[in-house]
Formats: sequence, C-alpha cells, structure tokens
Amino acid sequence: MKVAFERLVRFKSTDGRVLYGEAPAGDIYPRTSLVVPVYEGINPWDLKPTEATAKVAEVLCPLAYTTIIYGIGLNYKTHIAEAKWPTPPYPTVFMKPPGALNGPFSDITIDPACRQIDYEGELVVIIGKDCKNASSPKEALDAVLGYTVGNDVSSRDWQAPDVSGNQHGYAKSFDGFAPMGPVILSANLVPDVGKLRLQTLVNGEVRQAAQLDDLLFGVGEIIMHLSRGTTLKAGTAIMTGTPGGVAAFMKPQAWLKNGDVVEVVITEIGTIRSRFID
Repeated sequence: MKVAFERLVRFKSTDGRVLYGEAPAGDIYPRTSLVVPVYEGINPWDLKPTEATAKVAEVLCPLAYTTIIYGIGLNYKTHIAEAKWPTPPYPTVFMKPPGALNGPFSDITIDPACRQIDYEGELVVIIGKDCKNASSPKEALDAVLGYTVGNDVSSRDWQAPDVSGNQHGYAKSFDGFAPMGPVILSANLVPDVGKLRLQTLVNGEVRQAAQLDDLLFGVGEIIMHLSRGTTLKAGTAIMTGTPGGVAAFMKPQAWLKNGDVVEVVITEIGTIRSRFID
C-alpha cells in the first residue's frame, strides 16, 4: 500500500509534543539528539509530510493504540524442532490485549504473579488498511503498512498445559509484555521478508539468531488465515513467531530476572531494548 513514510518513528519532542517523524537510515538506537522531519496526521496510515522538524526527546511505541495484537506460535522451523512439537497445519494463533503494548526502550515490570519470564524476538506486521477474506498472499500483503521489531514476552509458568489448558494468551498478556519499535519500516522497502535477519540478546549474549526465511508460514499466508471471515482493522499488530533459542528450552532454563536487559535486532528495521525490573 502507498504510504508517506519510509522509516516512521513516533516520539515525544523536547517541547512535550507527541509526533510522527521520518527516522534516518540505520538503527536509531542508541543515537541521541535526533532531529527529524515531522508528519501531519493522527494515524500512521494517513500521514502527510510537512516542512517542520522536531528534536526527539523519547522514542515511543510506533502504535499509540491497537485494537488487538495477534500472536503466531510455532512458526519457525528451529523453534518447532527445539520444542519437539508436531508441525501445525495452520498458523497457531493467540492474542495479546492493547495494554501489552510497550515502548521500544521502556522497562518491563515483572508482575509478582509471574516467575518464569521468557523472551521471544519477533518480526511484527502492522496492518494499514482494513482487510477481510484475503484470497491470495499478494492481496494480503497489499494491506501491510510496514514492519517493526517486537518481543513477545511470556510468563511460562502461566503457559504450562496443566495451568493454561494449552491456551497461551493469558501468559503473554501482562501489561507491557509487547514492546515494539523503534520504527515502522514501510512494506514498500521490504520486497522479501525472508532476507531480513533477527537476533535476540540477553545481557549481550546472543540467544536467538535466525534468517526470516525460516518462517513456516509467510506474512501473506498468516494474513490470509487471520482475515478468514474476520476484518483485520488498520492498526492491527501481528507478531509472526519466534525462532529457536528461547529460555524455556535451554538446559538449564535461563529465565529472565530483575536487571536483565533484552535486545531484539532485525536488520533494516533496528533494535528494541528492554530492562526487566521487579
């Protein structure tokens, strides 16, 4: 779809305004003193360029709000292999609420109810126009505004089958458990998602590393499935799955703890960085 931007950043300016702007090429973390061209408009899909610029004080989640966050489980072959689960015939779907949204560099509070905290570095798809019953991957991809980086933070103790009944949404729905950013990269700049590469680091140690061509179901296939009889509204976020290397399947399991810093990096898009605190 046609959009006004290439690398969209949502930010708080030094004079306290919340704005959308055009981020420079390259990773904006850990840059400081950024001055960016400003867009006019409320939503990422209806912005217009202006002559104004503004200085960035804080980079915010690229979505001010979303009606829903879809998550796709078991969608990297490396993750299916480490989990020793059967290959699913359709995308495995769960949902996270809007309250899980978090900024790309914000702290994540570990709720006292959660113990086994895990990371899941993911590519996130942002829908830019309403989409229902997409009949082909091409039609589905035409609804994509762009891509951003996400972390599907999960409390594995609440995900255990004897606790969850194999319903994973609750374990992933705590406040702040879906950091995203730092920019939305226009889908027009990503002709082949499979050429992107993802890494997740915990305190500087690489835990996940994957080429996105390891996805079992591609972005178009995921959108076709989710839009079957269902309208995906503009602003919908879709977390497309995580590769192998999660803490749950390490020996010993290496759950996140107070003070740990998790970074998720996707080439061309950038880095998100979250510190976990009690």
